[in-house]
This record gives sequence, C-alpha cells and structure tokens, in this order.
Amino acid sequence: MAGRNQETEPQRMAEGCPVEFTLDLIGGKWKGIVLYHLIDGTKRFNEFRRICPSMTQRMLTLQLRELETDGLIHREVYRQVPPKVEYSLTPLGRTLVPLILQMKAWGETHQKDILAKKMPVEQG
Repeated sequence: MAGRNQETEPQRMAEGCPVEFTLDLIGGKWKGIVLYHLIDGTKRFNEFRRICPSMTQRMLTLQLRELETDGLIHREVYRQVPPKVEYSLTPLGRTLVPLILQMKAWGETHQKDILAKKMPVEQG
C-alpha cells in the first residue's frame, strides 16, 4: 500500500501549484529558448545548434525530447537519405506563444537595469 509520501511525479504535479507545473514544463536554461525559436516556424536540429552554440548536442537532444514528450513540440522524421528531422510547435505548444513573447518583452524592459545592479562597484 502506497503512503502519502510515495506519490508518483504526475500525481504530485497534478495537485501542485499551476505556476510550478508550468515552470517545470518550460523551465531550465534552454526549453524557453527552443520554444521561442519555434515561434517563427519549423527548425531542424542543426539550426538549433547554430542558434544556440553554447548548448551541447546532448542537452539539445534532451530538451527536444522532453518538450516532445510533454506534447509541446512535434518531431517530424522524413524517410530520406540523408535523414531529415524537423521540429515545430504543437497546438498545445502554440498556446505558450503569448507567455513566451511576454517574457521576451519583460526581459527587454528590465534586463539592462537588473544587469547594472549585478555589476561590481568599481573601487577607486
């Protein structure tokens, strides 16, 4: 018999805070960036590599896989040589577009001030 502390991850998330749930889906360093770049349309794996050169191939693969598993992106595999794989937003993923664009606007508005506060004060 499972106790209260032995809830499964989906059970815990279903009962938790909606903000926590959303951040879990799109949080982390790269998921939001991947979603943002899919707003303009379909992308291939190597396009993401060029857009985000500091993201490792392994990390990109993991992030794309998680976003696909969560139903936010679609992975289309074309049976050709060489193989071709494209990624796009699903209808569910498209519902995040206003949120992602609002986060972009917020960053544009506040980035400079916040970074200025983090800069060390010059000693002189």
